Amino acid sequence: MTIWWGVLGLLLGGYFALAGYDYGVGMLLPALSRDETGQRRVLGAVGPFFLANEVWLVAAVGVLFGAFPHLEGRVFAGAYVLVVLLLLGLVTFTAAVQLRSRHPEGNPRGWTFAIAAGALVTAVSWGLFLGNLVRGLPLDAQGSPVDDVLALFNPYAVLWGLGFVALFCLQGLVFLAVRGPAEIAGRVRQLTRSFLLPVGVFLVTATAWGAFFSGSWAALAVVAVAFVAYLTILFGLRRPRLALPAVMLLSACPALLVGVLRFPVVLSSGTGYQLTVDQAATTPDMAAVLGWFAAPTLLVLVVVQWLTWRVHRQPVDEKSLLHF
Repeated sequence: MTIWWGVLGLLLGGYFALAGYDYGVGMLLPALSRDETGQRRVLGAVGPFFLANEVWLVAAVGVLFGAFPHLEGRVFAGAYVLVVLLLLGLVTFTAAVQLRSRHPEGNPRGWTFAIAAGALVTAVSWGLFLGNLVRGLPLDAQGSPVDDVLALFNPYAVLWGLGFVALFCLQGLVFLAVRGPAEIAGRVRQLTRSFLLPVGVFLVTATAWGAFFSGSWAALAVVAVAFVAYLTILFGLRRPRLALPAVMLLSACPALLVGVLRFPVVLSSGTGYQLTVDQAATTPDMAAVLGWFAAPTLLVLVVVQWLTWRVHRQPVDEKSLLHF
């Protein structure tokens, strides 16, 4: 089941690497442009990739339910409040982006607020969720959730929640430096410099604090990759097409860190409860069935994503077809 764990990590890492700039652009939409035309062009930059980016999450959830049924039950039960918040943020953000241009006679400010709020809730929820997985979910010794909702909002998880907001905003800004309309280029550069320091503080603080929980050589390698990616962004801002893959890799690192931090333990709590990858896995027969679909699905995801970017690699301008 180690291979399936790697597939799950690949899908989640791909999701954060791609969808992170969606949420970053959404959170910063009101600050990037004040007029309707400008905001539509900002959304148009992410428009061609918007739904394709979300497919990675759908595929990851499918692998989680199919390959690790004993894990998804424990995780969702231990962090059900965060899961509900995450779903609310995702639904609000996705619906608002798609409905905004469908009602031009309505109030665009309301839709803009919904986009920014939904993206913010999604980013914070993901940070809280992964931060709790690093620290250990609030479960009892038998793996059942404890009756303390506030335990999910511990200081370390809150640090991750705030860090994800800064990280996704930085990712969205670097993406717009490549694909965004020319009229917001100055604003993008200014905001990018503003988010570099918070992201750096998050990396250093989360690494130093998280070292007390657990660690492995694989986890140290992921952390090292994250810092290299950050330095590449820091010194490559004048070359956005170099900084973009670096910030995408940086956004994927938290999910990869969670996966390798205590492996083969894939879920733990502060009370000593642990679930290994073999205990979380499905039956061999089900794993064999899933194997028939995994490789073709991954191939289609990668090819479609590459072709979409290839076709829409130029910046948005007044002649571009705006999807939203």
